[in-house]
Amino acid sequence: MIPRKWRTWLWMSLAAGLALVVLTVGPAMLHLVRVTWNDADQIEVLPPGYVDDVSRMNKTKVSEVWEIPLDEQAAEQQLRELLVKAQADGLRISIAGARHSMGGHTIYPGGVSINMLPFNRMKLNPSGTILHVQAGARWSEIIPYLEQHGRSVEVMQSDNSFTVGGSLSVNCHGWQYGRPPIASTVESFRLMKADGTIVRCSRGENKELFSLALGGYGLFGIILDVELRVVANERLRLEQYIVPVDGALASFERKILEKPDVRMVYARLNISPDKLFQEVIISMFFPDPSGEIPGLEEPGSMKLRRAVFRGSAASAYGKKLRWEAETKIQPLLAGSIFSRNQLLNESADWYLDRSMDSTDILHEYFIPRATAGSFLGEMRQIIPKHRGDVLNVTVRDINTDPDTFLRYADQPVSAFVLFFSQSRTPAADARMRDMTREMIDASIRHGGRYYLPYRLHATGDQLHRAYPQARSFFDLKRQHDPRETFQNQFYLRYGGQTVGDPE
Repeated sequence: MIPRKWRTWLWMSLAAGLALVVLTVGPAMLHLVRVTWNDADQIEVLPPGYVDDVSRMNKTKVSEVWEIPLDEQAAEQQLRELLVKAQADGLRISIAGARHSMGGHTIYPGGVSINMLPFNRMKLNPSGTILHVQAGARWSEIIPYLEQHGRSVEVMQSDNSFTVGGSLSVNCHGWQYGRPPIASTVESFRLMKADGTIVRCSRGENKELFSLALGGYGLFGIILDVELRVVANERLRLEQYIVPVDGALASFERKILEKPDVRMVYARLNISPDKLFQEVIISMFFPDPSGEIPGLEEPGSMKLRRAVFRGSAASAYGKKLRWEAETKIQPLLAGSIFSRNQLLNESADWYLDRSMDSTDILHEYFIPRATAGSFLGEMRQIIPKHRGDVLNVTVRDINTDPDTFLRYADQPVSAFVLFFSQSRTPAADARMRDMTREMIDASIRHGGRYYLPYRLHATGDQLHRAYPQARSFFDLKRQHDPRETFQNQFYLRYGGQTVGDPE
């Protein structure tokens, strides 16, 4: 029998502990329940004849959405016929896959929009080093196919929602350490030009078109299929470090010297308003051949992850809660052993905004390492000034791109990938435009560039200061496509004979 005074003390201790749990966990639970309750899927079903992109800010009437046939021979013949008709009738052609660009890069008002998604066949060569894949294939289809053969993608984005053709057209980068953008993994591709002819492009054949169409935003022709270098799938071990931003680069370089075989790296900045960009989580993945390679499986706790992520929109408390969850809870739940394919095989759907009133907007800036710290300092001032609701900032390392004409990595750079929540109103878009222009000016001052697949808020002058080769790029577009058959809103905005308008 426990003495009465000890029973009283025990109950008081339990009550105090319960109160502490309620005080600490209760607000978080209420916050997440409220976020989940309000998280209804309100995305509009577009009426026939309209298209948009993932920004949900570019709803546009087109003359036709043209579905590419599954059969390769039929597709090529019908594409030629479509191009002949377009040139005869003065129609413009835009090319679309998953539509994850945000500035109307897959859209031309009143034009024909080619849907490449059905064009998705693939085959691995006998040595397992080259994947022949059609341009409409999504990475979510490619990764499971490669998994069956013990192979993996060499360079791609952090999500699997995009198509090969789209990834090549924006020359995406990944978080594979020390690598150039995806163009570096391309052996060759077949391109249908505006006159219907098909040419093979590589570093030794049609070299100019090779450099122009990769990162060419669909302005030089239709990428039909591509030969991509692939690598072995492997077992990787995660090591994470939470450090002050000022010491992050030194900490990272020290770890690289200790373990130079790092495969994948990204850093995530603290976005809590009271500690904006002052701390960073560095996540590094090293080979770990000591056990079996984990198989592909559906990621767990996606509803909880989504609630934590979406709960950071328009909420200082939510931003703090997310940082606490990512630094203290998620490492315990997620574990430390992954396969390369597991890390790449994650959809963007789990975190994207589905509300009617708001949407997600991406920015990316490519800054030389020597000036990355001072650029970060400017970001810390610019974003609060414009009331930017930043949900995520990751930093990645990108090596020099020797392959593409309109390159953003003309030297080794740090990529700052920023993810914002924005209301879908003209006033909110104007605020985003003003913030974007100030961020672009800062990136240029620091010797860097901004990424082109996003909202077309940059002035023409900013485009040409960031990309001095842009005039030549557009001139070459008109040489290869003299009737300007392939167009989109990016070309409408910046592709004229003169520098774009100041607004």
